[in-house]
Formats: sequence, C-alpha cells, structure tokens
Amino acid sequence: MQRILGNISVNGRGDQFRIDTRNTSYVMEIKDGLYLGHFYYGARLPEDDMSYKEVFAPSMSPVKNKRELVIFMDGYRFEYPGWGTGDSRETAICAEDALGTTRTNLLYQTYRISSGKALLPGLPSTFAVYPGFGGDASTAGSDAEESEVKTLEIDLKDSDTGLLVTLRYSAFEECDVIARSVVVKNEGKEKLKLHRVLSAVLDMPGRDLSGRPFELMTFQGTWAREFTRDVRAIGYGTTAVCSIYGKSGNRMQNYLGVVSPGITQDSGEVYAMQLLYSGNFRSMVEKAPNEDIRCSIGIHPEGFTWELAPGEVFYSPEAIMTYSDQGLGRMSRNLHDLYRGHLIRGKYRSMKRPILINNWEATYFNFDTEKLLSIAKQAKECGIEMLVMDDGWFGKRNDDTTSLGDWTVNEEKLPGGLERLGSELRAMGMKFGIWVEPEMVSPDSDLFRTHPDWAIAIPGREPALSRQQLVLDVSREDVRDYLVDVLTKILRSTDIAYMKWDMNRHFSDLYTAGLPAEKQGELQHRFTLGVYDLQERLLTAFPDLLLENCSSGGARFDPGMLYYSPQIWTSDDTDAYERIRIQEGAATLYPLSALGAHVSICPNHVTGRTVPFMTRGHVALAGTFGYELDITSIPEEEHRMITRQVELFHQYNDLVREGDYYRMASFRDNGFYDCYGVVSKDKSEMLLTFIHVMNQPCMPNRLLHIRGLDPEKKYEVKVVSDSTEPFADAKGDSASRGNANEPAPVCIAHGATLEKSGLLISCRYGDFQSVLYHITEVKDS
Repeated sequence: MQRILGNISVNGRGDQFRIDTRNTSYVMEIKDGLYLGHFYYGARLPEDDMSYKEVFAPSMSPVKNKRELVIFMDGYRFEYPGWGTGDSRETAICAEDALGTTRTNLLYQTYRISSGKALLPGLPSTFAVYPGFGGDASTAGSDAEESEVKTLEIDLKDSDTGLLVTLRYSAFEECDVIARSVVVKNEGKEKLKLHRVLSAVLDMPGRDLSGRPFELMTFQGTWAREFTRDVRAIGYGTTAVCSIYGKSGNRMQNYLGVVSPGITQDSGEVYAMQLLYSGNFRSMVEKAPNEDIRCSIGIHPEGFTWELAPGEVFYSPEAIMTYSDQGLGRMSRNLHDLYRGHLIRGKYRSMKRPILINNWEATYFNFDTEKLLSIAKQAKECGIEMLVMDDGWFGKRNDDTTSLGDWTVNEEKLPGGLERLGSELRAMGMKFGIWVEPEMVSPDSDLFRTHPDWAIAIPGREPALSRQQLVLDVSREDVRDYLVDVLTKILRSTDIAYMKWDMNRHFSDLYTAGLPAEKQGELQHRFTLGVYDLQERLLTAFPDLLLENCSSGGARFDPGMLYYSPQIWTSDDTDAYERIRIQEGAATLYPLSALGAHVSICPNHVTGRTVPFMTRGHVALAGTFGYELDITSIPEEEHRMITRQVELFHQYNDLVREGDYYRMASFRDNGFYDCYGVVSKDKSEMLLTFIHVMNQPCMPNRLLHIRGLDPEKKYEVKVVSDSTEPFADAKGDSASRGNANEPAPVCIAHGATLEKSGLLISCRYGDFQSVLYHITEVKDS
C-alpha cells in the first residue's frame, strides 16, 4: 500500500482504500472502476493487497459487468448499496426521481483524504479538536494538521438522477473507532425525494475466526427496566431493533453488536455499531443464503421522507464502529474513551460535578420554598452541594394534568419566586438546579390555549394523550424561539447551575402546521434537529450550565444526547438491586461518568425493596452520584452514612470518571454476586466494587480474578468501605486492624498474581451487602 496520510492509505493503482487504527484494519476496493466494495474489517493486518478476495453470488442475480461474471449484485459485499439495482438485501439509500422511479445506482467517482474531522451541521458529531458550543460545524477541526484523526471521503454518484453521495470515514486511532456519516447532494436538475438514508452498512462473513456462526447482541427494556442485554442467534433473513415513536427509546438501544457465541469480557469477537442520534432509528442484521451478513444502522425509513431540491444537501446522523477480538471489555473501553474524549462537551466533560439532592421522590408535587430549604439545609450539613427542584414549580402544576408550557413560577408554592429560593440557597453555600420539560405542552395550559397549532396533532381529529400531555412541535423555528426565550429568562432570574431536561411521552398523531403536505415525512427528523438546536443555543448562551438529559428515565439515553449533556438519567428505577443490572448494561456502552445514579429511600418507590443504605451508595458511586430522598425524615444513622458516602465520592470520583472499566463478575450471569472495577490510565490504582447480591446457606467464598492491572507492578489491596460496617474506616477480609486511621491491607501482590491466582472475598451474611477495595501500586523504596 502507498501511505497517503497518517493511518489512511491507498494502493498504487488507486482502487483499494485502507483505514488502520491501533488494533484494527478496514479495507475497501473499487471493482472495475464501478462499485465500491467492502473487503475486510477486523484485527489489524499487514499491508497486503486484498484484491485476491472475491465474493460470488447466486446465479439468478443480475450481472452488471458483462466481461466477467464476478460482480453479482445480490452477493457482492457493497460498501453503500443503492435501491433497485438487483441487490435484494436491505439497502442503504433510496431516492425517488421526477418519474416516480426509485432505482439508486451509485458508482465510484473520486476520493479525498484530510487531517482532522469536520462536524455535522445541526447534528451531534465526534470531533478531532474540541469545538465547544456554538462553533462553525462546517470547519471545526477540519484544518487541524496536528490532529491524530484522519478522514477519508469517497464520492459515489447516480449519473441518471444527479444524486451525489459522499461517504465519510474518520479514524480515531487510539480509540479503535471509525466514525461514519453520509452527505447526500442533489446535483441534478429535478427535485428528488429521499425515502431512506442509512448512516453505515457493513457486509461481512457470517462466522467468527473459530468458524462459529455470529450472534446478535442488543439491549432491550422498558420504563424502569432499561439496558437488558439480549443475545440471540442470527437467523436467515432480517432481524431489526428500532424505534418509531419519536425518540431513541428505552425498548431498544440504537446499538448493534455482532458477537462470537459465548462472548465474554475478555474473549471472543465483537463488531459494534452505534448511532449518534436521538430520534427514530433502525439497526438491522440480515443473513443471506451464502451465510454473509449485512449490518446496517441509521434513521428508520418508516415514516421518513426528505425533499431535496437541486443544489440542496442532506446530512445523515453519524454512526460509529469498533471491533474487538478480546471480548466485550475492550469494546466498552473503546466506546468510553471515544465518548469522553471526542463527543462530550462543556465545562463538566472532564471535571468533578457537584453532588446533588433532587426533591422528586421526597415530595413529588407537594412542596414549597420552606420545605425545599429544609431539605437543602440538612443536605448541606452532610456535604451535599446542590438542591435540584423537580416538577411542580411552575404554572398551576400541582399534578401532571396541567401547565406544561407555562414556564412561569407558581408564587403560591414559591413566594418570592426563583430569585428568593436561589438567593437563600446561595447564602447557605448550596448550588441550585431546576427541572424542565420544554418539548411538551398540557392541553390545560395558557400556551396551548394561545397556540393550539404548536402541538403535534392532526387538524380536526382528537389527539391521543400520554401523561396528560401533547408533544410541542419543536421542528418549528417560532416554537424554538419561544422556548429559548422563556428558558433564558429562567436561567437569568437567579444563579442556576444545573438543568434536568425531561421528555415524558412518545409521538402520535403526526402532523405539523409548519410544513406542507408533501413534506410531512420530514417532521420527526426535523423535531430531533430542533431538540439539538434548542440545547445548542441554550448551552452557547450558558456554557457553565450542567445539563442532564432525561426521558422517563433512560428512554432517550443515546450518544446524541451526550453531545449536549455529559450525563443522562439512566432510569427512574433507583432501587440499588435493579440498578446493578441496569448500570451494567449501560456501562457496556457508556462511560460511568455519563450514568445518572442516585441513592434513594427504602422501601424503594418503584419496587418496594429495601437495600442497605451503604450498598445503595456503593452502587450510585458507579455513576454521577447524588440523592433522591427526603433527608429531613431519615434516621440520624443514615445522615452519618451520607457523610461517609460523600467522602468516598470525593476520594474516588476522579478515578471513576476517567478510569478504564473492567468487569470481573456479573450478577446477571451467576445469580449471586457482582463485581467491577475502574483502573487509572497509568495502572497505578483501582477502585473495586463487590456486591454480594443474593445469599444462600453455605455460600462459598468468591475467588475473583482481577483484570486491568499491570502484571509487572506490585499492588496493595485495602478495604475502604464495607456495608456491614458502615462507619468503620476499613477492615481487611482476613487481616487484623492496623493503625486506627489506616486500614490494614488485605494483601500485597503483583497484578499478574491478582489476575491469575485471584483475590479471595469472604461471603457476607444477608442479601445486598457490598464492599469497596482500593488497590494501589506499591512504589519501590
């Protein structure tokens, strides 16, 4: 191969492209100057010519090359297949022309390689150079010669319609990630209508390196039961996971994993694709008769159309891809590094966030200024740093039937308004946060009575309600301008440090007064772009604001929202037992710093379950950490435990936020215990969490093989918190206490010993007991 720029190369003939990352290679080839084909994605290869590889298809498939019968449209591994050309598999793009025909025949034109990476206008995008908020998306990071990120652009064109498709590939070498997106331009003379534009397609063999058929891994769920991992066989035909209700959703993650059977944390192959998008999506895998599989991800084609006049451009959402031949653990760490370093923006992307207490589970709608201040006062005494006032502070909002859209203070609850509450919190030394749901409107609201056409509803038909509310049409610029104005006034009324942005229903009755009939298929995508525009404008005006996105818990937990908020509320289920599984699933894809996690009251308000208070804290420490309870009504002993938990947060949050995530055991798999750790980048320390979830008679001790440490370094292992002794500084499993202020070590051993021989952990009496270990490098004296 002839090296062109950094980790992207082209062969001497100019017909084979190769993208390398630290551990992977991605190879494409132009076949006979016509079609862009996919040759290889997997572990990094030597720089060999890959043109010896060829794929044959069933004999009944239409043949495009009349000179040699090798390109069969129905079996060739296309890089970006078009509709109606003889390929009967799922295709990536379909454009309707003036004749009403939809054949989209994309042929190779040219390529470009550049340093850095351009952002996507109006859409979330990974970046090579940190762009901040409100930057110029067309150029940010694109001229960064020093950037390690390189971008390959390949132009394909349908000469019959003038449709130009540019495929973008940006290689994040150290993260082992390739970011892909598609730019579609109408260079013809007639209007075109797009019926689908997927972000990425991957044609690949159907068996892993050991010859076993690949399986499909996804994450499914529902309200309060998000992020359940699901692995199934890939059968012939198509299998899709998707959302068609206006947001990415909690039923399925916009993620697709093709994995080896029996995939573990450190063994087996995984091909992962994820979409940086918060609206309707579809990820699909299709198995052909020859056992090849086609993976695809992008905006869901159902209900989607987009008119493209001559000269106009459409940008697809970005998809990211990563490959690991060392199990799910490496895949997770690749994604975590990408999202922390090249997606999340804002003041808090790499700094400690304030510990908050939210009043929702403490009071629901029944609160006033005095109640909030009493919560804040006791929270402050325990070391909590911010009060968040949740739903019920505006309009006539005493229940969920009214006032969404009327973002004015309820003076009966809050005499003196936000100004007084904020002032008294500042005097107390507390920060102030607030809850909003800008994308919704109540039929019983002044806003709806004034602007009924601002709600998404079909004229003349009764719309369906959900949670007593309708969706506000933020696809419209006038609606967005109104929301930016009212939210700006709220944020400027007092010092508000944090905003929780909620979204509590699905779409129905799709119609917008802002578009003509022939463009109604653009509504849902325009709505998602509108949400992004709202948050971008708000954060540009208030760059120090800590924004936490939420949607009935985790119903819009996706990489797209991370571009605007460094953390997302993971689930409305705050039961620590349930959160073990939910947060395990979420941490498979997202860094712990993004997982909204709180300590709440017991019996839990969702499940009725009781879990020890310190275990609730240990589970929440594997996330953003905060509280969701009435601190004025809990026992003094729990106040003391909060103080201890706050100390643990300040001691270890830097490690949890920035470290590498390793999972040693899963309660989901073994039914009894859970264990995970976070290791510093320099391998000098680890925080290890062990949770003895379910007890049984004669429970054996647990031998845990500790992964992630440097095998050559020597480490000291100490217990720093034990739920069975919440006020003890620490206690070793089998060691006597040393200095009263310094826990005795459990052991001192090399990383190789802790991994291969293991760490023996004594069983705990009772369910839901937990222990934190701090493992630190022993420096040579």
